[in-house]
Amino acid sequence: MKRDIETVDEYIALQPETARQALSQVRSAIRKAAPKADESISYKMPTYKLNGERLLYFAGWKKHYSLYPATKRLLAALKDDLKAYAVEKSTVRFPLAEPVPVKVIEHFVKFRAQEISEARKS
Repeated sequence: MKRDIETVDEYIALQPETARQALSQVRSAIRKAAPKADESISYKMPTYKLNGERLLYFAGWKKHYSLYPATKRLLAALKDDLKAYAVEKSTVRFPLAEPVPVKVIEHFVKFRAQEISEARKS
């Protein structure tokens, strides 16, 4: 992206046509799993915060889209759900050529929300 993006709608609209539908589905899954999360743009990508804490980011790329951050605990807990996807450090990559795994994304978001909730209690 060469210019500043101000909204998630604008971010998705500026993506290649082949990515727009998938990114819209990703956004919907995130919003369903964490309806109280605040949506914004940070680091030039869609960002979600829950109770002021970073919940996750997503980004569209040429052949995939990614969710961040995937914590070590999340990766261990969701290893079966994520085994079909590329995982590198704290990033999970989902191919644009495949259907959006809505349930996996919802599970990812709910797990991150639980991590944030637990961290606030300690």
